[in-house]
Amino acid sequence: MTVFTQAENWLKQDPDPETHAELSQLINAARAGDEVAHTELKHRFDGRLQFGTAGLRGRQQAGSMGMNRVLVSQAAKGLADYILQFDPQTPSIVIGYDGRKNSDIYAKDTAEIMAAAGIKTWLLPRCLPTPVLAYAIQHLDTSAGVMVTASHNPPADNGYKVYLGKSNGGGQIVSPADEEIAQLIDKATETPINEYPRSTQYITLDETVIDAYIAKTAALAQEPACELNYVYTAMHGVGKEVLLKTLNAANLPLPHIVAEQAEPDAAFSTVAFPNPEEKGALDLAIALAKKHQAEFILANDPDADRLAVAIADENGEWKPLHGNTVGCYLAWYLAKKNQGKQGTLACSLVSSPALASIAQKYGFANEETLTGFKYIAKTENLLFGFEEALGYLVDPDKVRDKDGISAAIVFLDLVRSLKAQGKTLLDYAHDFTQMFGAFISSQISIRVNELPDIAKLMAAMREHRPNQIGGQEVAQFIDHLHTDRQSDILVFYLANGCRLIVRPSGTEPKVKFYLDAKGETAAHAQEVLQAFDQAVRELLRQEKYGSQNC
Repeated sequence: MTVFTQAENWLKQDPDPETHAELSQLINAARAGDEVAHTELKHRFDGRLQFGTAGLRGRQQAGSMGMNRVLVSQAAKGLADYILQFDPQTPSIVIGYDGRKNSDIYAKDTAEIMAAAGIKTWLLPRCLPTPVLAYAIQHLDTSAGVMVTASHNPPADNGYKVYLGKSNGGGQIVSPADEEIAQLIDKATETPINEYPRSTQYITLDETVIDAYIAKTAALAQEPACELNYVYTAMHGVGKEVLLKTLNAANLPLPHIVAEQAEPDAAFSTVAFPNPEEKGALDLAIALAKKHQAEFILANDPDADRLAVAIADENGEWKPLHGNTVGCYLAWYLAKKNQGKQGTLACSLVSSPALASIAQKYGFANEETLTGFKYIAKTENLLFGFEEALGYLVDPDKVRDKDGISAAIVFLDLVRSLKAQGKTLLDYAHDFTQMFGAFISSQISIRVNELPDIAKLMAAMREHRPNQIGGQEVAQFIDHLHTDRQSDILVFYLANGCRLIVRPSGTEPKVKFYLDAKGETAAHAQEVLQAFDQAVRELLRQEKYGSQNC
């Protein structure tokens, strides 16, 4: 089948005027001899955007390699067929969406296809945080859930996150469910989407589920009341409404809000990347914090399943805290609070090794999972879980996914507990180092132009595996393709205690390098990390790795 035939078949079933016009123009230009258009057309149909354990995520554009209404409808049809097999007696689903372009349209397409398949279907009433959708799965006891979101990806992207409820616990899909759903999606592509049955007999939910989520989250606030002077930004996402209602329900002080980023904005007009981890993303929040002499900053990502924290150091310079730092601060607080109980502290294997020290100190089990919150959430007897990419789960009985709203409430409680002791967050950081040592982390990301370049870099790291980095011997090497984890992750432990982990990103065209170091003091740990970071960058610039852009 030629690329023109593929494109024209796609065009016949595309119900979106924008992508229909875009693809028509591309086809006409390519037929007229425009080589650039012809190359772009081939790229658009060079396979299809793959459905995996992250569901779907990619750039919104026409063609089988993009996120669009055709691809989403095919995914919904395949997922509907899976639900009917998974739960034939009482098939049901709840669907949510964020404020990105087309999120509401993709959600309604999914609802119509599900309802027509005989699946009891609920749709959240408006764009809301991912944690509300995750909670709704358990609240309504549905077979599955879908959240239309690309989280903190670039503005042009969108995504389709799938959860399984009932016996699967309400968390994101894991293998082999992803492969089984993908097979049914492939089968669904045999029929044009304009021939799929559709029905508007789905239920648009009222405020009941949202109010229940807010009440349960507000109940997490238990520390003595006190004044708090802090800043919050929703990062152009959907977090503000639910967070403010939760703060009010918990009788917690309200923050100064970054007005320019308070409401959903699909263009994310004040940031290059709507990710609190990205340089410059918190500039407006920092300016507001300086104006009000705030104690700290809280930020959600656009779908509010992540939480970022920034504080001013001893010199008054504002800096975001690393996700590992926030995760360990919350873990220490919750471990002390729950001392004497049974439970597990869990994190992904690329997150801080400090969590194991906390668990050991307070008599809790410790678990390192594969990367992704879908694995953390499945940990048995989970008390608290986190991943370094700003994801925290403080109340696993309520949701089985990271939750930036409840994490914010518990962080505020941590601050209130410190104030009751006459302490600040800087005091807490000092106390943590005194108790456990100074752990510090950073990350190097290498963005690639073509997805095959990821496999090439990972292959080069295996073929030319370094025996030392920065003069430090590699004391232990683990290739998780050859362990029971069977995952494309490389781990290097150095003789001085540093750790390097290499893995492809699950959501972006990147290879990520996670660096962990430890020192006797914060300053010492920083020196060790800086030297380690420089050594890793020098290593990657070698011709055999071909990463000159690091």
